[in-house]
Amino acid sequence: MKRSDLTQHARHYINGRWETGVTAGLSGNPSDTSEVVAEYARADRSQTELAIRAAADAFPQWSQTTPQRRADVLDQIGSEILARKDELGLLLAREEGKTLPEAIGEAARAGHIFKFFAGEALRAGGETLPSVRPGVQVDITREPVGVVGLIAPWNFPLAIPAWKIAPALAYGNSVVFKPAELVPACGWALADIISRAALPAGTFNLVMGSGREVGQTIVDSPLVDALSFTGSVATGERILHAAAARRAKVQLEMGGKNPLVVLEDADLDRAVDCAVQGAYFSTGQRCTASSRLIVQASVHDAFVVRVRHRLAALRVGHALEHGVDIGPVVDRGQLEQNLAWLKIARDEGAEHVFGGETVQRATAGYFMSPALFIAKPSHRVAREEIFGPIACVLRADDYEHALALANDTPFGLCAGICTTSLKHATHFRRHAKVGMTMVNLPTAGVDFHVPFGGRKGSSYGPREQGRYAAEFYTSVKTGYMMA
Repeated sequence: MKRSDLTQHARHYINGRWETGVTAGLSGNPSDTSEVVAEYARADRSQTELAIRAAADAFPQWSQTTPQRRADVLDQIGSEILARKDELGLLLAREEGKTLPEAIGEAARAGHIFKFFAGEALRAGGETLPSVRPGVQVDITREPVGVVGLIAPWNFPLAIPAWKIAPALAYGNSVVFKPAELVPACGWALADIISRAALPAGTFNLVMGSGREVGQTIVDSPLVDALSFTGSVATGERILHAAAARRAKVQLEMGGKNPLVVLEDADLDRAVDCAVQGAYFSTGQRCTASSRLIVQASVHDAFVVRVRHRLAALRVGHALEHGVDIGPVVDRGQLEQNLAWLKIARDEGAEHVFGGETVQRATAGYFMSPALFIAKPSHRVAREEIFGPIACVLRADDYEHALALANDTPFGLCAGICTTSLKHATHFRRHAKVGMTMVNLPTAGVDFHVPFGGRKGSSYGPREQGRYAAEFYTSVKTGYMMA
C-alpha cells in the first residue's frame, strides 16, 4: 500500500497526552485499496485501563465545573469542526468511502451537534416543588453519571461520536472513546480538535484498537459507570449482558430493517426519490436505510420500473470523484458479505431486478452496483439487516396489509410512508412500531436536535441526541428540605 503526505499518524489521547500504542495498524481507502489513509496506534487492556483510570480521576473536577465553562468548551470544539469541515470531510471520504458531499455534510453535522450541546450545558434544568407535607421543599436535579465509555461504529465516524461525546461532556461526565478500527483517522481527527479545548487532563480520552481487547476492557471495567454503543445486534447483546452483571447504565443502537410503504395515492416520483435515497445513498451503509420497499399492488409494477431506471442512472465510483452518487463499500469483508446476500436472495427465489455486480474503476476499490429484488416477506433478504446497497420490494394488497408487513420485523428503528392521504399518514405514524416515522421523506436522514432511537431489536435504553440525551448522561436526584 502506498503512503502519501496525506497519511495520518493517529495516536491515543490518554490523560491529556498523546501516546503511542502497544502495536500499530493501518487503515486504507476503500476507493483505492493501494492507499494508506492512516497508521494508527492500537492499545491493549493495560493501556485501556490507564485511560479509564484517567477518566475516573478527572471526573470530580469536571463534574463540578460551571455550565458556562462546559458550554464554552463545546462551542470551541464545534466552531473548529465547522471551520475545518471540508478538510474533515475529505478525510472521512477517503477512510470510510462516503461521497465527498455526504462526508462534508457529516462533518458539518458533527460541528452543529457540539454547538447544540454547548447550549444544552446552559439549559440543564431542575424543578422545585411543594411537598405534600407542610413546610417541606422538594428539589429535583440532574447530576452527571460519571465515567462514560463510548464505542462508535464505522459508518458515521464523525457524527455518531459527536452525538455521544458532546452530551457526555455537556452534562459533566468524563469520557473514554473507542472508534471503530476501520476509521481510526476520523476518531483521531475529532480527538485532536477536542484536545485543544482546554479540558482538564483525563476528562476526554481516545483509545484505539480491537473490540476484543479495548472494547471489552471498557465494558468490563468497574470504573465505567455508563456505556453507549452503536453497532451490531450480537455485540450489543453481549455488552448488555456484561453491563447488567455489574449494573452499569447502558444505551444501545443496533440496527434496523426499515420499511418504506408506498400507497397507490402517492406521488410516485417522490416515492421513487425517497426509496432510492433511503435505500442506496451512503452505499446503503446506514442503520436507517429503507431496505424493505412495501408497495401497494396497483402501483407495484410501475414503481419497480421507475426505481430500476433510477438505479441504472446512478454513478458508482471513487468517493472523491465529482458527480459520483454512490461510493465504495467500506472494506473487502463487507463487499463479500453483500455478494453472499445476493446469492442467498437468488437461491431463496427472490426475483433479481437490477444490479449487484462488482464494478471496475480506474482505481482498485470495493465498488458494487446497487441491487434490487422483488421478494416475499419470508425471504431472508426481506428480514435480516444487510448493511449494503441492496433493497427488496414487497407487494401489499392495501394499506392494512402494508402496515402489517411494515411491523413484521424484529427491528423497530424507523419506518416511512409515501401517501397523499392524511388519514393513512396519521394512522401510520401512530401504529408503526418504530422509534421514528417519516411521511413523504426518505427513512435515512434525521435532525441532530431531536431524539434518535428505536424499539424492539433496534435500540435499548434512553434515546440519543437532542434534549432527551440527558436521560442517559445524567442521573436524577430528589432532595427534601424542611423550610
